[in-house]
Amino acid sequence: MTAQNFTRRQFLTSSCMALSGTAAGLGSRKLLGKPIPKPKEPPNIDPGYIGPQFFDKHEEQALLQVLESRSPFRYWGPGKPEKVLRFEENFTKYMHTRFALGVTSGTAALDCAVAGLGIGPGDEVIVPAYTWWSDYTCVVHAGALPVFADIDRSLNLDPADFKRKITPRTKAVIAVHLLGGPCDMDPIMETARKNSVAVLEDCAQCVGGSYHGKTLGSIGDVGIYSFQVNKMITSGEGGALVTNDPIIYERSARFHDMGTIRRVFLDRSGSSRVQTFAGENFRMSEFTGAVLGAQLSKLDSMLAQLSGNAQAIYDGIKTLPGIRLRYRPDPDGDIGYGVYFETKDKAARNLCIRRLRQRKVPASTLTGSVLLPVHESIINKRTRHPGWPSFNSPEGKKIKYGPDTCRQTLDIFDRFVQVRVGAKYTQHINDYIIDAIRRVYNSLM
Repeated sequence: MTAQNFTRRQFLTSSCMALSGTAAGLGSRKLLGKPIPKPKEPPNIDPGYIGPQFFDKHEEQALLQVLESRSPFRYWGPGKPEKVLRFEENFTKYMHTRFALGVTSGTAALDCAVAGLGIGPGDEVIVPAYTWWSDYTCVVHAGALPVFADIDRSLNLDPADFKRKITPRTKAVIAVHLLGGPCDMDPIMETARKNSVAVLEDCAQCVGGSYHGKTLGSIGDVGIYSFQVNKMITSGEGGALVTNDPIIYERSARFHDMGTIRRVFLDRSGSSRVQTFAGENFRMSEFTGAVLGAQLSKLDSMLAQLSGNAQAIYDGIKTLPGIRLRYRPDPDGDIGYGVYFETKDKAARNLCIRRLRQRKVPASTLTGSVLLPVHESIINKRTRHPGWPSFNSPEGKKIKYGPDTCRQTLDIFDRFVQVRVGAKYTQHINDYIIDAIRRVYNSLM
């Protein structure tokens, strides 16, 4: 590999991969012609919450600075509040976008992004059938109509089904980078551009991920992130939005602050292009900005450790005869949240999970999101008011939800095993997980 082709992620993960260099040796179960003994079970294989494992004096000092300034509100106070401001500036640089906006949650960021794109009644937005509730509710709360598309073996939006679901009313698609892995963005972007469909990237579960060298969130028209405790970097709750479009940015900034616009945002985007309109209050506090600023400075190191461990486990099981791993459009851009492989059917998946758990391996079905179209409240199109516009148009009344709208997604869900990965895993833990997967997989063949 030449120096020019050596990516930032590959450089960051190289040291972690070296620590797990014995993983490939487990594939043959022999070393220099001798059988390798079964690794002794580690004392703790709990992957834990990633962000809090990296809390140290930097978060503490940042919080103390806010307390000492007595200025927890981002715009004014007795001192000089600047934590949110600095976080936005640094986040913009990290994500390689023109603008960033800190908000109270990933859900709030989605609501702001939808407002930024001008989505409303009469519009359709394509949403993956397997994702978190917020990707559905942000569309409904805008008075628009969610249209579900299947996922594929990447566990993300199927580009082919996205293309099939486009109608003349399609305003946007939410490309969700789920479970630490990027969507296959090239075909998604090609279809979206040909059909004048806006692309909203939901990077909540893939903060710091990339696709062919581009940071996730910077590829589409607008990107959002979550900093809830389960996410890569965390402040307990919190979110952010990024975009290169000054109008999307101003509309989003207005929506997050009651429809008004403050000088700090116009200094970034230029003269106002949008009139005042009704908004919400999703302003980020200085406490949140302080923690996120400290966490952001560690993100590259966190990614290197997590993705290095995941890749070591993938390398240790990829030679199993007939194994089908998760399709990863860009393995270098996967943050390593988990390792995923496919079984022949639901019964085999359940048995595999049960046997891995008996060995204390953190195995499960796909977690962290929801099979949305099969939920009763969605099938019955229940909203906060019976007169809500989303489902009262002729198109809204006509659309049907339920299992028949996502058979491919249901089939994929029923066959995949998830094994969580920890950023603080050691070589011994990686080797133990590899050995356990190999033994269980072989017992099912």
